Amino acid sequence: MPRIAVVYLSFHCEPYIPLVMPAMEKITYPKDRIEWVIVDNPHPEYGSSAHYLHHHVMPHAGVTLPKVTVIENTENLGFAGGNNVGVDYALSQGFDYVFFLNNDAYPTSDAFEQLISVMKHHPNVGIVQSMLLLHPDKNKVNSSGNAIHYLGFGYSNDYKKIFDSKDYNHIEDIAYASGAAMMMSAGLLKKIGGWNTDLFLYHEDMELSLRAKTLAGVRVVLASKSIVHHAYSFRRSISKYYWMERNRFAVWLMYMKFPTLLLLAPAMIAMELGQFVFAIARGWWKEKLKVYIYWLKPRHWRLWLNERKEIQRSRIITDRELMKEFVGEILFQENEVQSPVLKYIANPVFNAYWWVARKIIVW
Repeated sequence: MPRIAVVYLSFHCEPYIPLVMPAMEKITYPKDRIEWVIVDNPHPEYGSSAHYLHHHVMPHAGVTLPKVTVIENTENLGFAGGNNVGVDYALSQGFDYVFFLNNDAYPTSDAFEQLISVMKHHPNVGIVQSMLLLHPDKNKVNSSGNAIHYLGFGYSNDYKKIFDSKDYNHIEDIAYASGAAMMMSAGLLKKIGGWNTDLFLYHEDMELSLRAKTLAGVRVVLASKSIVHHAYSFRRSISKYYWMERNRFAVWLMYMKFPTLLLLAPAMIAMELGQFVFAIARGWWKEKLKVYIYWLKPRHWRLWLNERKEIQRSRIITDRELMKEFVGEILFQENEVQSPVLKYIANPVFNAYWWVARKIIVW
């Protein structure tokens, strides 16, 4: 059986370890072929969780749990940087696969066997995401893979839908995999690199999936029989609005060819005008303004244009192929972002624009 490093990024993990530890004890994958690599980012309010982990988790390591390694970061490296610490450890120890598990997520007993089965039988798959179901609403979907709107927005497919396994194929191609529960081979990580630390927080899983497709030409898929539960809170996510918006522009700039950027620019400008009005109405305008201030600074443009240059120079697929799973509608299901204007005006207009644009994009 291949060796798996489960990289679990701890960030004030105390509320979640009582869920995660019993789940890791119940896994049926051979425990001598798996290691739980806990990377702790110190929380600005609660500090390090290392003492808690050494007291509550380590006594069970190698007994009821697989081998456990705790790596304590002295500073918060963000989601990308923290995960990369785990990647570096996994590659140095010769693991075959790395599975990334969110702080607030936990696997079901046979989740890892299902992922390995997909990887073994489909060698053109580079990243595989588990089916994410909510916690405590365990019969509802958190993410059956994530969608990418052609203007850079990302959101979870089938969010809060009642889960029925008959609705899904064993594997399904997806636009990008959620970083809450996804597996990559060591070989792919060595080829394309780990998480983009310049993103720090949000859209880094989107960028990694796009990089895998663009630079390695691999598939990114959902393994519907591998189940992971996620104590997801939309409100925790929307509080990081600045990072989501800043990084949306960064990813869009890095991966789209210039003709695509030009073609989609009118839609992007229209979206920004509408979104700023929406941000004012919902009280997020200061965060939105911070995004615009960020992009007014030349050094930030130099940073992302240099990264763009590297990606565009090494890419092996066209924009048409990369964007074949992009969508023209934004389908959020939370009250914080629900709007009749979005549903009845913006979505139909932007969807029609995408219908035309995707026929034009042949490069």
